[in-house]
Amino acid sequence: AALILSTRMEVGTRSAAMPPAMDTYKGAFTAIGRLFHACSAGWQGFDIPESVLQSPTCVVASRDICQLALADLADGPYFNIATQLGVEDLSRADAACRLTRDLNRSHGGPWWVMGRRNFTGLELDGDTIFDPAEDEITEGHTTVGGRKLVRVDWKCRYARFAAEVKMFRTPFSGTEITTVQQADEIAYCCHKLRSDILQARSAIGVYVEVKVLANPDNVSLAVVDFEAGGCSSVTFSPDTGAIIRERKIREAPRKVEGTYIQPLTTITSGQGFEGSMGLYLQGGLLAFYRQHVERERGTEEKATGLQVGAWECTGFVTDLSWAEGKRLTPCLAFRDVGDYHLRLTRIDAHPPVMPAERKLAFDNSLWRSLDWDATEQDEAEM
Repeated sequence: AALILSTRMEVGTRSAAMPPAMDTYKGAFTAIGRLFHACSAGWQGFDIPESVLQSPTCVVASRDICQLALADLADGPYFNIATQLGVEDLSRADAACRLTRDLNRSHGGPWWVMGRRNFTGLELDGDTIFDPAEDEITEGHTTVGGRKLVRVDWKCRYARFAAEVKMFRTPFSGTEITTVQQADEIAYCCHKLRSDILQARSAIGVYVEVKVLANPDNVSLAVVDFEAGGCSSVTFSPDTGAIIRERKIREAPRKVEGTYIQPLTTITSGQGFEGSMGLYLQGGLLAFYRQHVERERGTEEKATGLQVGAWECTGFVTDLSWAEGKRLTPCLAFRDVGDYHLRLTRIDAHPPVMPAERKLAFDNSLWRSLDWDATEQDEAEM
């Protein structure tokens, strides 16, 4: 109590010295002071001497505020302050008492605010976006898993999103891939990118990063529109620096129409790419990233260390005119079987560097043809 009183008196002293224009902000300091009082005093008040209450430097209006409980702050100051906390600090606040735990996980509380902020534009498999109430596609839905939104435990929903957005679908599981058993295997992520939401909020983007720790052959990073029944994809090859746009025309015999452009140089020759690769979707534009890690070789051709290169970015090289629907799925494309080691490490709104728009990449005449027809290939081999 003495410490809180001292803090309030210091705030009061600074407030008294402020110019009149700063009086607007006095309420914020008073709110923090009241929160300190409630947290320190709990349900039991503490006495402040009358001489202190009458001091011009004391911001306590009366003894009544000393009986203030934390629950009395739930409608305003508490939420304003708690929403500034991170995951670790908010979890500690949950552990402080049952009241803070219930406030934090309620609808409109700190976990709800943090989830809407951190998972903008992301949707989980078998679910929808973090807060279904703001989903235009499922407008009118007021439940999550059969429960009304106001009764959802938003901390548990936040924990589920935080874990599952970094997972791969079956036959893979978890956040890592260590073995590929089929040639031309595709590993789909458990999340989808909602292009409609990201276009509506053009200042916000989604960045997806994959770390490649072992690569015996070839792996690429792609995004596809298969969820809406489409048959198109955009693929980034980190070793060649090329971006390929493809559309499947026929399943059997297989026929694909494609074009490609090479905004980055080739960095590996006869070796699989190792390092990190990523994609960034913002305002309906796509950019790709790579950071090459090269193993230094000793006299006996054994790795003696790692050389980590700088991040490279293709810039925004394509829009979403090729895609059908509003859901895009990031995935990894493997060329051959083998013992790989890849980890989905980051999904957030902050790429290593912000991409610039490459205007030349939006000139279709600069994209080279890359069509493939299985019938023509068979005839050539005969």
